[in-house]
Amino acid sequence: MGRTGLKVSRLCLGTMNFGPNTDEKEAFAIMDRALDGGINFFDTANMYGNRNGGYSGWTEEIIGRWFAQGGGRREKVVLTSKVYNDMFDENDGPNGEPGLSAYKIRRHLEGSLRRLQTDHLELYFMHSYDREADWDEIWGVYEALVAQGKVFYAGSSNFGARHLILSQRKAENRNFLGLVCEQHKYNLLCRLPELELLPAAKEMGMGVMTWSPLAMGLLSGNIGKNSDSKQRSKKFEQNLSPQMQKQLRDFSDLCSRIGENEAEVAIAWILSHPSVTAPVIGPRTVDQLERTLRALDIKLDKDISGEIDEIFPGPGGEAPWAYLR
Repeated sequence: MGRTGLKVSRLCLGTMNFGPNTDEKEAFAIMDRALDGGINFFDTANMYGNRNGGYSGWTEEIIGRWFAQGGGRREKVVLTSKVYNDMFDENDGPNGEPGLSAYKIRRHLEGSLRRLQTDHLELYFMHSYDREADWDEIWGVYEALVAQGKVFYAGSSNFGARHLILSQRKAENRNFLGLVCEQHKYNLLCRLPELELLPAAKEMGMGVMTWSPLAMGLLSGNIGKNSDSKQRSKKFEQNLSPQMQKQLRDFSDLCSRIGENEAEVAIAWILSHPSVTAPVIGPRTVDQLERTLRALDIKLDKDISGEIDEIFPGPGGEAPWAYLR
């Protein structure tokens, strides 16, 4: 991954549904199947679990109980978590507010490790950029955590290109490795990162994980169909513009013509990007995971990729990823 020797799978298992939308038994089955399917990269966050009447930390607890079953589960997984958001813990007091103080990073890491039933994270993400925190403070605590073996690598999430550059300059001044990976929203309906974020990450030698590869389910092929009412796409369907409705219809027609499902093609398209390390997938069921694994085998030729670009044009008006050639 990036400037490191760390090897991870081409798909990353996102766990944001575990708890609120996926019960513990199904979550365990998903994680077991992911390992069996060659996915060794698991992504979570300390705040996950707080939707639909749940609570922050629930998802990490589920993963921790899965690890506790043994069988080499923890040893086989490259594990991430994140820090920044409010955990709604009264013991945090005023320090519970979103941010990246050294106090909060240390305190919330200990909470994550306890819930996950592990003594380290391979990759610890800053869930958002904190304009109030000084980089000497942030890198000081990360250096200590790396030295203690509690964190192996530092990552960022939802940073802008300028944030990546600033943080890395500060890290280099301290002779510290700094960020090795950025996690960012990127999909066929959100191609803005192609302008600055992806080129910056490539130039700096950083890995890139992409979240929301199906645009909250809009690229799943469920629009206009009697699909599962739990799908988030159903909440957005009624607000789609005529232009977006046409894009999704045209995409569905293309996928039907090549004999593939929309969701797997959308993920295969992300996998074809030379700067992307792994898209973060968030299956709610084992069946969804099984279907998603198909994306690894889909190869989009030049003509099909060109048609996709015509349906979902990128932000720069150039051939896809021309800046990388």
